[in-house]
Amino acid sequence: MLKQFDPNITRRAMQLARETLEIEADAVRALQVRLESDDSVGHAVGLLLACGGRVVVSGIGKSGHIARKIAATLSSTGTPAMFVHPAEAAHGDLGMVTAQDAFIAISNSGETSELMSILPIVKRMGAPLIAMTGNPGSSLALLADVHLDVSVAKEACPLNLAPTASTTVTLALGDALAVALLDARGFREEDFARSHPGGALGRRLLTHVRDVMRSGAAVPMVAADVSLSRALLEITEKGMGMTAIVDADQRPIGVFTDGDLRRLIERVQDFSKVAIRDVMHADPRRVHPDQLAVDAVAIMEQYRINQMLVVDADERLVGALHIHDLTRAKVI
Repeated sequence: MLKQFDPNITRRAMQLARETLEIEADAVRALQVRLESDDSVGHAVGLLLACGGRVVVSGIGKSGHIARKIAATLSSTGTPAMFVHPAEAAHGDLGMVTAQDAFIAISNSGETSELMSILPIVKRMGAPLIAMTGNPGSSLALLADVHLDVSVAKEACPLNLAPTASTTVTLALGDALAVALLDARGFREEDFARSHPGGALGRRLLTHVRDVMRSGAAVPMVAADVSLSRALLEITEKGMGMTAIVDADQRPIGVFTDGDLRRLIERVQDFSKVAIRDVMHADPRRVHPDQLAVDAVAIMEQYRINQMLVVDADERLVGALHIHDLTRAKVI
């Protein structure tokens, strides 16, 4: 049973929730206005595009969590990136950073000691330094090649202490950098799919018909001169709910399905006297092995069919595809 809370507590919670969203939305809008007269983001994108190595993102505490997310977003959108913890960097992990990399340091105060202890070394390496701080006059901001101002009027925390609005603004600006970079790099859906092969988009854009089709002896097919009875045996044995009808060169000239059989039962009594060529559907829908599986799905949906034939460049039958094959492959 759901526990009943004091109505006053509930009302207060709802009020704070609305205020939090309003404060954070106002902070993002203020950042947007600030960027209209500030070309620092353009300079930062230029440095990151020119980077011959990786983008190293670093921060500690809540800024560290935001840094991890920004690095992950950059990596998945065409800009190789990694997170380095500043404390670990001071004890050896700085060896992962090279002069070919670009370094993004995140600190709301701009005075985080763990970051400030390693950044002079980063600068001596020659790696460009981009700072994201809420204090344009801070040590970090002054040390950076480009400073991105993520200051906020106030935190959403009622005590104005816990990083809330400031982390939201930093995260939003990190997303803005990633989007600007992916556009500048000409990053497309296919590129996104290659870095997300386990996701739904990856399966849709990386799975080809040849990866899921049935081939060889599993493909139901009969010659055009066989009886309907023989064709029905082929349909039963192969379990695809259909059979292809092929010519002497194994090019499909027709198809016969379970649905065709149900409609035929109403008007034919003796199947042994019926040739399959007389009841087949001529010129069946077909795809090629190198087409994306999602293209086959689109054709099936358009024509409301559950099976398709797969042919090679010479239009010879090389496979068959059932809607269940696409479902199992999680293309749909």
